[in-house]
Amino acid sequence: MKGTRRPTVLGELTVVIAIAIAVSGWLVASDVTQSRQPSVSGQIIAVVSEFHAALATGDSASALRLLDQDALVLESGDVETRDEYRAHHLPADIEFARAVPSKRTVLSVIVAGDAGWITSKSENVGRMGTRSINSVGAELMVLRKRDTGWKIAAIHWSSRARKQPEPKTGSSPSGAAGTR
Repeated sequence: MKGTRRPTVLGELTVVIAIAIAVSGWLVASDVTQSRQPSVSGQIIAVVSEFHAALATGDSASALRLLDQDALVLESGDVETRDEYRAHHLPADIEFARAVPSKRTVLSVIVAGDAGWITSKSENVGRMGTRSINSVGAELMVLRKRDTGWKIAAIHWSSRARKQPEPKTGSSPSGAAGTR
């Protein structure tokens, strides 16, 4: 046939290589863009960390901004709405967080669609007024994805005084307690 060109193997190979380069460049650019944004778990950890930082700096407005409008707070045997928490326990939680340093450890973050929950433990050692504090705590926060970002929908705090080692009594020099 006159006027029609048949593609050569070299020409087809050039097209395939050009497409491969373009696709790999797009994938690399996409991967770089995604790596700049924190993972969903990272976003949840960041919200919880920001909440604790707000308490520790006495910033009640920031702490409340991170709570969902229908959030529930479970602590000290009570269940409080967001408004009740603002009026009752928030000032005491701020006072405690400002006075007593806390070492937090995230145990797990689980995400299921627009919901996520994070479990943490804490060690709290310091003084609050004249009271010496040496406690451990457990925390569960449930977060909900909103148009404005992740919001804390529920908090459950539990704590107890750290157990002090029992003094050894009646020990003999050999280490056998109370034997003769």
